[in-house]
Amino acid sequence: MAVPKRKTSKSRIRIRKRSHKETLTATQACANCGEPHQPHRVCPLCGYYKGRQVLTIITK
Repeated sequence: MAVPKRKTSKSRIRIRKRSHKETLTATQACANCGEPHQPHRVCPLCGYYKGRQVLTIITK
């Protein structure tokens, strides 16, 4: 079984773990209702995409 020859330093561990962090998803304001949504996606609240209605959203 392989055994490390030296102790892994704190900076070496942190360098390796730095790549495991989660990134925030990009959002932009909807042109119709102003709510944040992902770019190049239909707004889930109003159903608009690029200034025209694509989905019909039914509210309760």
